[in-house]
Formats: sequence, structure tokens, C-alpha cells
Amino acid sequence: MEKLSAIGKDLPGADELTIVDATGKWITPGIIDIHSHMGVYPAPSVKTSSDGNEATSPVTAEVWAEHSIWTQDPQFALALKGGVTTFHVLPGSANLIGGRGVTAKNLQRNTINSMKFPDAPHSLKMACGENPKRVYGNRGQTPSTRMGNIAGYRKSWIKAEGYLSKLDEYEAKSDEAKELSYKPTRDLELETLAGVLRGDILVHNHCYRADEMAMMIDVAKEFDYKITAFHHAVEAYKIADLLAENNICAALWADWWGFKHEAYDMVQANVAIVDQARNGTGCAIVHSDDEIGIQHLNVEASKALSAGLKAGYSISKARAMKWITSNPAKAAGIYDQTGSLKVGKNADVVMWSRNPFSVYALVEKVYIDGALAYDKSSGFEPTSDFDIGIINPKKRRIEE
Repeated sequence: MEKLSAIGKDLPGADELTIVDATGKWITPGIIDIHSHMGVYPAPSVKTSSDGNEATSPVTAEVWAEHSIWTQDPQFALALKGGVTTFHVLPGSANLIGGRGVTAKNLQRNTINSMKFPDAPHSLKMACGENPKRVYGNRGQTPSTRMGNIAGYRKSWIKAEGYLSKLDEYEAKSDEAKELSYKPTRDLELETLAGVLRGDILVHNHCYRADEMAMMIDVAKEFDYKITAFHHAVEAYKIADLLAENNICAALWADWWGFKHEAYDMVQANVAIVDQARNGTGCAIVHSDDEIGIQHLNVEASKALSAGLKAGYSISKARAMKWITSNPAKAAGIYDQTGSLKVGKNADVVMWSRNPFSVYALVEKVYIDGALAYDKSSGFEPTSDFDIGIINPKKRRIEE
């Protein structure tokens, strides 16, 4: 794993170094998508591979997205061509508490363990609003209302507090006392929730409406855990100062809204308003939640930047680039390793044909950990075994 060793002009060369001519090009950190379902909703989109929602109970904190990821998903390579070097995979939003998410490097590998970002913390996917109440209300189950949603979270956190208390009580005993008592029985659901209460697992919360985000912050304060980011957050602009005050990021679309009632009340400057809250201390992220959107997150960030400038905000391209690099790195708990071009960080680098905020910009080269992962000019790109299996039979039929 190569690190960035020096940045600047007129750097000394060495025989073992490969010189890349980047004259007229733009260099950025690798793009990071904080909200992806690649692997758990892979291509081709068929029911037998739809593994993102364990929609069997409103609370499924025991499931892990990484146990559903299909590592041969062709979408990984398409995202790489868009400059994505790291992505965070979450379970879907059918449940109040949907399970653990995982951060992966965009490398073509045969196992998820060889793709997982080293030392990245797990996340916990939560969802408020329409989705859980619709899924379970339509079955005649709870929750069927938004007040049922909140009650469901609180019941789960009360159980988690009791479980954690028993664990802490056991761990505080002497070795002799431990031999005379039983360790609490392992519970996968409560183990994940206890990890949140201990601060080891980051909460990523699907939530659209401002009032519901504020309520989720109240729930988090009641049980003393932190929300790392609200996802989709169409009404984040209404409570941008509240989010900044609580150090909560908002992962947003540039201009996708209106597809359901809770996603209706949007403004185009949403990203910029969150970014500029409380004297520029807000944390805005442009995310995809989409297998196509992840291929051009630079364009999505450009649209958000344009809307912010039209609204009168003074936002530089460098700051807007943070919406798809350093800010999602912070939300994934990996900013100490990637997300910016700094000496000592992972050499996750993208070379663009022109200003990446141009719709005409193309990714020319991608480096992950200093190794070339994609090269447009030479045609070097990863190919999954699944792709090879599709391509070769066609080639044989043509030759025959």
C-alpha cells in the first residue's frame, strides 16, 4: 500500500519512479461515495441477487451488508471509470434499523474481505419516515405511523442499554469473579446496537424531512449516541445550523427530489446551504444511492456548486471537491487515511482530462494505494469473472 510521499513543484526524481505526464490535466483525490448499494443490488438487476433489504422485521441490526455483497458486480468497474476509489455499502431502508454498512476499496477481488477498507469502522443504517411505516404498515404490523417509528427506535435502544450494562458489569469483574459467573449470552442484534452506544459503529440515517431529522437528533441525545450523517436529507437546508451545531453531515443529491411526498420540499441550493452553515462549518456530501449516479459524482457536485453560486454563496472548486472526497471520508471514519492529497495518506488519485466540474471531463487514470487501477488511454481496466463469462461465449459464437 503506497502512501503519498511528497507534493509540490520540482520534486527530485529517482530511477525507480514512473513519470506520468499530466500536462494540462487536473489531479484530485479519489472520489468516495458514502451511500452505495453496489454489490447488494448488483447488475444484472434480478430478484435472485436483490440482497439489500432484510425486510422481515423492523429491526435487523444483526445483519451485515458485507455478507450480501457480490464481488463480481460489474458496477464496480463502471464506478471506477468515474473516479470512485472508495465506496460505502449500506443495507436498504425498509427497516427502522437495517443493519451494518461496510466501506470498501474499489478493487476487483474475489472476496469482500480483500476489498474492505483497512480499519474502517462499520456503520449502522437507520431509516425514518415513509419507508419503514409503509413496509410494515402494509402488512398490518408495526410501525404503521411515524410515532410508531420513534417508539420502535426507543424500544431498541432501551434493550441495547440493558445489554451493554450487563456486558460492562461482567467486564468490570475480577478474573476470579468471572470464573464464578456467566458472561452475557451473545446477541447479534444487541451487539451491533451496543457498538453504537460505545462509539465504535457510526450511525448513518436515511431521513428526508427536517422535523424528523430533528427528532432523530433528540432520540440520539436521549440514548447518548451520535448520528454521523443524515442521508438524502432533502429538507436539510431548513435545519442546516442544527446539523452543523451537532457535527452531523448531510449526504445529499444535487437535484433529485419530488418522487414522493416526503421528498417534495427541496431547493437546488440544499448542498451549498448545508456547506455554508454556521460560518462554513457545515458538512455537506454529494452521494449517489444509484448505480448510474455513482459514475458521474463529479457532475453531480458541479450541479450543486452551480446552484450554490447562483444563490449568492462564494464557494471555490476546491471546497466543492470536498463534497465528494474529504467529507465522505470523514463520514466513513477514514479521513486519516484518504479523502485528500496529503503526504502520508493513501495514494488514491484521479487524473482528469480537464476541470472535473465540466460535463466534458473524463477520467484518464485512477490510482488506488499508488497502483494503477484504470488507464483510459491503454484500455487497462478491471474485468470481473462474470463479465469475462459473458463476453467469451459471444466471441466464440461469432468466430464459429
